Amino acid sequence: MLPDWAVGSHGRAVALLFVISLLAFLPGFFQISPVDRDEARFAQATKQMVESGDYIDIRFQNESRYKKPIGIYWLQAGVVKAASALGVPRAHVTIGLYRIPSLAGAIGAVLLTYWSALGFVSRRAAFLAGVMMASSILLSVEARLAKTDAVLLCCCVAAMGALGRTYLVANGIGRARHPYFLPAIFWTALAAGSLVKGPLILMFAALAVVTLAVTDRSSRWLGLLKPVPGVLWLVLLVLPWLVAIVMRSGTNFFAQSFGDDMLAKVGSGQESHGMLPGFYLVLFWVTFFPGAILAGLATPAIWKARREPGAKFLLAWIVPSWLVFEIVATKLPHYVLPLYPAIAILIAGVVDRGGLSQRLWLVRGTVWWLLITAAITAAVLATHVIVGQQMGLLAWPFLAGAIIFALRAWWLYGVDGGEHALMRGAAVSVLLSMAAFGVTAPGLPELFPSGQVARYLRTAGCTPAVVTAGYHEPSLVFLVGTDTVQSDGSGAADFLLAGGCRFAVVEKAAERAFVHRAEMIGLRYSSGPRIEGFNIGTGRQVSLAIFRSDRG
Repeated sequence: MLPDWAVGSHGRAVALLFVISLLAFLPGFFQISPVDRDEARFAQATKQMVESGDYIDIRFQNESRYKKPIGIYWLQAGVVKAASALGVPRAHVTIGLYRIPSLAGAIGAVLLTYWSALGFVSRRAAFLAGVMMASSILLSVEARLAKTDAVLLCCCVAAMGALGRTYLVANGIGRARHPYFLPAIFWTALAAGSLVKGPLILMFAALAVVTLAVTDRSSRWLGLLKPVPGVLWLVLLVLPWLVAIVMRSGTNFFAQSFGDDMLAKVGSGQESHGMLPGFYLVLFWVTFFPGAILAGLATPAIWKARREPGAKFLLAWIVPSWLVFEIVATKLPHYVLPLYPAIAILIAGVVDRGGLSQRLWLVRGTVWWLLITAAITAAVLATHVIVGQQMGLLAWPFLAGAIIFALRAWWLYGVDGGEHALMRGAAVSVLLSMAAFGVTAPGLPELFPSGQVARYLRTAGCTPAVVTAGYHEPSLVFLVGTDTVQSDGSGAADFLLAGGCRFAVVEKAAERAFVHRAEMIGLRYSSGPRIEGFNIGTGRQVSLAIFRSDRG
């Protein structure tokens, strides 16, 4: 399935991984509307930076937004500013532009997985590890969202890859190009990751180092990382913005980012995301599809090799951080994403050596390729029928192709082995991506009510001032304007009374209060279209009425 020419050189392997990544990540990338709520919040905060010219403070409308550092906002703002300079129309509200750093981060993570793996396994296995990352469902989702996690993953793979290669060199495996080559990558990646999502990247590295120090009873190899100049370099990169934001906000940044965000997630299930330990283990079989199916088959061989330097480091990368995330109360699927490259490298090494288990009960588990594909296919079709009240015929060819490849991956596993099955699984993932993100999501405007409201308001013939009642989603603020007012039904009527180009977007539950208040104050208004849709942020149906002031 994987021809020798594909991995005949590093250039070919990298080029093919790049193409696979684009096929997996690009469908629907520019067509899908802003997704509530995290993506829309990040994008809106960046938009306000561009509008105000203030690239130090982070705000969502009038509220400070200090849960995450500045890195992702700078990256997004750079793309938007460049697009505006090139004449891209409406660049400030084109969500695809804000997603470009995530796309670059996801592709970078795939290619850096390949680079990191080369220190542990053969070129062929390194390529397979990259394929697993490019085709994983979780990374496919994160590549399309304008937030931190794909970029953080890229930084983590760079840092942990450099750390792992240093550890191998210290154990007499491989060699460094230059004494400062790997340390420069390591400390720069730590600094970049810290600017993107705070100290989380430091946790991954620290837990791996401590685990190895305990198991090896030595940490002398850390000297190869040039810790003194390395720490100075990290501080030099991170400290200027920290000083600037402290001068601007006082202690508010640390109070919100460490107290209200990070520590709150440790002790309680923040924003209804509390789950019991074991959540990530269960979810892994879906989020790391299709590579996850081979994880069980590779586990016996990985256990046997656990004392080898390469396997020891990769397990130190995975196990302690995974346990921390299972213990922490707040759980979201993407938290463990930075651990997936290490899992991919371990699995790929076993596949390349032909060491996958032949135990019948594990081999029978390969039917999961077909079952997951069938479940996703059913979910896509059900979304078309329930939300869009249509059959979604354009998605059918992609879904049918995915089912065929999944069936062959499972049915022919015993004949062709893990490598062929994995490549067929990657084809399944790409086809599902084309169906779900390329056809279904863009083809169902009901999934994105804010987009429908914004399209209607663009026909107003004037610059609209907007108030919302009962529907307070960040995506509407991003698409309609930073000055969008959030109120209740009565407040929306009072807002329209001022006249001019004013609109009220009123959710059905707030309509009675709006109408009652409008009658009391003698408001003259006209009704626009009613927008029926599905609020992804809350998981509920919404019905929005749009009213316009008739007072000039």
